[in-house]
Amino acid sequence: MTTKRTPPQSRLRRPLVVFFALTFLFGWGALASLIAFGGLMEPVFGPPSGTHPVFVLAVYSPEFAALYVIWREGGLRDVRDHLRRLILWRMPAGWWWFLLLAMPAGKYVSALLNGTAGEFPFSPWYLVLPALIPALLLGPIEELGWRGYAQPMLQRRFNPLVTSLVLGFFWGLWHLPAFLLSGTPQSAWSFGPFMLGAFALSIIMTPLFNVSRGSILIPALFHFQANIPAYPEGQPWENYVFALVAVVMVIWKRDHFFSRDGAVTDVVLRIR
Repeated sequence: MTTKRTPPQSRLRRPLVVFFALTFLFGWGALASLIAFGGLMEPVFGPPSGTHPVFVLAVYSPEFAALYVIWREGGLRDVRDHLRRLILWRMPAGWWWFLLLAMPAGKYVSALLNGTAGEFPFSPWYLVLPALIPALLLGPIEELGWRGYAQPMLQRRFNPLVTSLVLGFFWGLWHLPAFLLSGTPQSAWSFGPFMLGAFALSIIMTPLFNVSRGSILIPALFHFQANIPAYPEGQPWENYVFALVAVVMVIWKRDHFFSRDGAVTDVVLRIR
C-alpha cells in the first residue's frame, strides 16, 4: 500500500523571484570580489581566469540558487527528484541529430565568416583533452538552475517563446561582470552581440528541453558543446548565426513556441 505524499506548504512567497535574486547576488557578488580583490587573491589562487575558484563559485550560482529554493519549497526529497532530471535522455531521433550537429555546424560556419575556420587553438592537438574538463564541469552545471528550474517556472505563466526571451535576458545579463574581468573568454568579446547570442541559444534550447520531458541533461550537453575550446574562433559571428537559426526554428516550430501545450512546468521529476 502506498500513501500519497502531500507536498509541504511553500515557505517562499515568490520562489522564482528568490531564485533570480540569489543567482545574481551570488554570481555578481563573487565576480565583484574577484574584480576588486583579485590582486590579493593571486598569491593563493593565481590570476583571474575561467578556472579561478571564485569564478567557479560564480558560475555555480544558478545551481546553488535553484537547489536552495527547491529545498525550501519541498525539502530534500524535491531536491533529489529535481536532480533525477539529469538522467532523462529520451527524445525523438531527429532532435538528437540536431543536438549533436547544430552547435558544431554553427561554430564552423561562424569561423568561415570570421576567416578562422582553418585554425585549431591547441598544439599539439592532445592538449585539448584536459581543456575539456572545465568545459564540462562549469557552464553545463548552470542548466540545473536556468533550464532545470527557471524554465518550467516561467512556462507556468508564459508560452515557450516568451519564456525563452525572458530567460535569455536574465541568462545573458548574469554574464555581464565576466566582461569586466581580464583572463576570461568574455573579456575579449562585445556584450551586445553576446546578448543576442544568449537570446538565440535560449530559444534553441527550449524545444530540446520540452521534447525531452524537462531533461537537464540535454540542455547541459548543448551548453557543453557551446563551451568546447577546440572550435576555431567565431566571435562575434556565431551570435548572428545562431540568431538566424533561432528565427528559423521559431517559424518552423511555431506551434511549439506559441502554445503552452507540451511545455514542461514541473520542477521535480516524480517517479511512479
